[in-house]
Amino acid sequence: MTEWQPLEKAINAIMKRDQIPGAAVAISKDNEVIFAKGFGKANIENNEKVTPNTIFGTASITKSFTALAIIKLEEEGKLALDDAVKKHLPQFELNGYENIEAIKIHHLLSHTTGIPTIERKEQLKEFTGHLLYLKEADIQPLGEPGAYFCYNNDMFLLLGAIIERVTGQNYKEFIKKEIILPSEMNRTTFELSEVAEYDDVATPYVFENGYLKKCAWPTLGNYAVGGGIRSTVLDLVKYGQIYLKEANIMSEPVHQTHGTRAYGYGLHITPNYGEVTLVEHGGGQPGVSSNFGFIPEENIVIAVLTNVSGVNAGDIWLCAANAALGIPLTRLRSIEPHYHMKEYELPKFIGTYQTGEGAVIEISSAIGQLQATVKAKNYMLRASNEETLVLQPIEEPIRFYFDENDEAWALFYGLRMYVKKEE
Repeated sequence: MTEWQPLEKAINAIMKRDQIPGAAVAISKDNEVIFAKGFGKANIENNEKVTPNTIFGTASITKSFTALAIIKLEEEGKLALDDAVKKHLPQFELNGYENIEAIKIHHLLSHTTGIPTIERKEQLKEFTGHLLYLKEADIQPLGEPGAYFCYNNDMFLLLGAIIERVTGQNYKEFIKKEIILPSEMNRTTFELSEVAEYDDVATPYVFENGYLKKCAWPTLGNYAVGGGIRSTVLDLVKYGQIYLKEANIMSEPVHQTHGTRAYGYGLHITPNYGEVTLVEHGGGQPGVSSNFGFIPEENIVIAVLTNVSGVNAGDIWLCAANAALGIPLTRLRSIEPHYHMKEYELPKFIGTYQTGEGAVIEISSAIGQLQATVKAKNYMLRASNEETLVLQPIEEPIRFYFDENDEAWALFYGLRMYVKKEE
């Protein structure tokens, strides 16, 4: 048995469990690739296999590229993270929002603007159109900037507009010139027209009624700032070297998301994972589930790309991280404690919660026990503390926020705030 066979077996098991058609995984240590392999099919219909050079969508891994560009511009003195967004985008307004100057660049980077998710408008191709959309949209703030973490693509994409305003260059061209080309990422691009010219490209799939179905590459519009890069795992581990060469502000915790886990600037941080820190970011869009990250103490970079949406590429990433660290593959990022919740405490959690993007979570009670409906799946719930319920058996936490009357008004799950619907 080779040292990587247990990892390969674990990856195949996850792919079978989640019906993932194709995946690629690469690991580098000290800037040398120590593992790179394709699993499953890049195209089911033509029986094309995935290789380490297969091009996939990366989805929100793109956010770290954008954040890195902003940090570079700060180092060059062209902006400050504490600058008001409005300083660089004078037309930035939010409907009914008076203290617009309070929203800073660092709030965009860390998803702490206090603005909830809103309906996506992928048909908007220019930042000016998106600024107009934000000005007219019906937005109910969650709180003051910095008070809450809520993943928000519509706020994050304004960083692309700031990059263009500060540099006088097209956002995509700037990322290509400053990050992609210097990192020698030769099979990486934003442009679908370029993807069409490459060989070894994954076909994207979605689940429809439990079955895999081919889908078109999403065009994204302005959301390309947070999700438009297409790449390979080998290119991504090259990119990861940037973060290992020097201490980077992006991987410093900015806002706690759950337990000891925190979000930085375009990256998610798990400190105290044994003796090391996990720094990573996942992604998902039609036909893509991805995860990229690094372990700074060990000079390890890991990339996972798959060609189906709605699956957890982070499970494969963590297996690969555990294998690279030489620890049990089944180790989890964190383990939720057990808390005995009294029956009279249960009703305050019950209700329907939703995001502006249309995602819904239903909390209900059955025979004295709470259950959740998430993405059309039902889960029993247990408590890990007075304000956190845990989906069973997948052990994913849902944190609740309560008002002065001890009534839940929102929950936090999957990096997003879901606001309770009024009955």
